[in-house]
Amino acid sequence: MRKTGPTNLRTRKLISKLEKLYRKKKVKLWKRLMEEFLRPRRKRREVNIIRINKHTKENETVVVPGKVLSVGELDHKVVVAALEFSKNAMEKINKIGKAITIEELIEKNPEGKNIKLIG
Repeated sequence: MRKTGPTNLRTRKLISKLEKLYRKKKVKLWKRLMEEFLRPRRKRREVNIIRINKHTKENETVVVPGKVLSVGELDHKVVVAALEFSKNAMEKINKIGKAITIEELIEKNPEGKNIKLIG
């Protein structure tokens, strides 16, 4: 059986963008995310808000290489970047912090500094 990689066009473009950025900046976080997105979708991480709340501090930036689910509440401001958000998770995060896409994170912080990977 041969590997085909993701069929989602958005994910393919994101992988390509991460690969180019890794080659240019040599930031290991971008390589790690690229490897995570090459995994089958059924093996991608799903993280609940309660876990994000437990493992972060005020004003941190977090990246989730998968989907953020809505179980739990945030009690401090945090920026969460993920491949996908459930509708309720997006609403809960935006009440206190900010939910962004990984593409937006790359635009804001191409150096990958002060970003925590959760999952």
